[in-house]
Amino acid sequence: MTETTTHRSGPDEEAASAMRPILHYTAKDTWLNDPNGLVWYQGLYHLFYQNNPFDNVWGNMSWGHATSSDLLHWTEQPVAIACDEQEDVFSGSIVVDHGNTSGFGTTEDPALVAIYTSAFKEGTAYQGTQAQSLAFSTDAGMTWSKYAGNPVLARGSAHFRDPKVFRYEGSAGSCWIMVAVEAQHQQVVLYRSDNLKDWEYLSTFGPANSSEGEWECPDLFPLPVDGDPDNVKWVMVVNVNPGSVAGGSGGQYFVGHFDGAQFTADRDSLVSPAADGTTDLRRCLWLDWGRDYYAAVSFSNAPENRRIMIGWMNNWDYANSLPTSPWRSGMSLAREVELATVDGLPRLVQRPVLPLDSGEPARVLQDVELHDSGVQLPDAMDGSAQLIEAEILPGTARTVAFRLLAASDGSAATVLSFDAVTSQLTLDRRNSGNTSFHEKFASAESAPVKLDDGVLRLRVIVDQSVEAFAQGGSVVLSDLVFPLSGSLGTELRAEGGTAMLRKLVVRNLEVTDVH
Repeated sequence: MTETTTHRSGPDEEAASAMRPILHYTAKDTWLNDPNGLVWYQGLYHLFYQNNPFDNVWGNMSWGHATSSDLLHWTEQPVAIACDEQEDVFSGSIVVDHGNTSGFGTTEDPALVAIYTSAFKEGTAYQGTQAQSLAFSTDAGMTWSKYAGNPVLARGSAHFRDPKVFRYEGSAGSCWIMVAVEAQHQQVVLYRSDNLKDWEYLSTFGPANSSEGEWECPDLFPLPVDGDPDNVKWVMVVNVNPGSVAGGSGGQYFVGHFDGAQFTADRDSLVSPAADGTTDLRRCLWLDWGRDYYAAVSFSNAPENRRIMIGWMNNWDYANSLPTSPWRSGMSLAREVELATVDGLPRLVQRPVLPLDSGEPARVLQDVELHDSGVQLPDAMDGSAQLIEAEILPGTARTVAFRLLAASDGSAATVLSFDAVTSQLTLDRRNSGNTSFHEKFASAESAPVKLDDGVLRLRVIVDQSVEAFAQGGSVVLSDLVFPLSGSLGTELRAEGGTAMLRKLVVRNLEVTDVH
């Protein structure tokens, strides 16, 4: 990534406001990218993120900050950890130092400790390198001080970044574990520490699976399989850019074992390269098969040991060109992730965090037969997001397809379709509205979806984007869209035969005071 000097520009304020999502977090009037330092503390979820405090394109990297009690209503806070003449503040994580191992707080009143990447500037002692540094907060994350002894871990590398730190309690003892990346070597490097200040190298994982682009923003966490506490696996998340299955940026994961020092991926998580050295990306494990879910990491300290992730809803292929102003870029919905047995193997399933009170359904349909025909659904509404939940038996139909955010004259729509012959779910935004702002934006993404006793189950959130969760969240497709003004139509069609709509519910979702 290189800093750009592009200045704020875009549509007028009214048009820009119309393009701002309802459920998804965006900064008021600046740029954001990777979520950082996700942590729950004293009843609040803290979302820190890469932020340019002075513009709406990438640059001047600092940590922005927002807080929420429910992962839906977000309050933007002042910049938390700012760049300065010495460094840009790149991605990282936050831990609650309950045992006061760092000495920054007390046992009774623990400090929050941020572990972040210092991208050192020209003229400094570490110029041209990236290393890991600390900042701490003793007022529940609202103000931060950089540690005078920074950096705490350096390798003399220009691309050593994105530390995710967690507390390990296991067979290897009790300590802090850091997973970071040597981005251009496609490697995750693991370290241990007793005090967050002194780090000892443990092991390296990678390259593996998608390894053509840079590896970024790793995560490592345990999850019980099917909720069984006696069957716990570890999940290694590695975001890659470029090299995702949909092109550009994306997040892959591996399931395996961690012994306190080394992560070992299960054989069924690994894809062997072909004879020509290429890897079939469609056989890799992906957090999301769409174009716009990147740098996803999980919360530390979440209540009830829930594993909740948020990703950046954008793609480096066109990130600086999105047609919004004065803000640019936003976050995905928060997703609770679990490991479940899918086709006999442990795989991640994801559920979006949605308002508990979703209001009365705009429409409910049951046992409706579609024979080469369609059914008009309630329009999306200005000022609301739309939730569609469906159980469909494709039957003899070749395809079943939702037309979302459709223009009233039928000239444009985002299409989510299932092809019963190829068993592919496709999200197509090529004719979704405004796609001309960048040559790589117009696209159609597909993912393999296996029916469950002949049933396709979908949960779709439409909010200036489409996040489609299929088969209980075992497959997810997420794309940004910029529909034409007034494009609010929704329709479901079956083509090439007869499909049965077993159940369909459409709701409008409203969340006030998000920004």
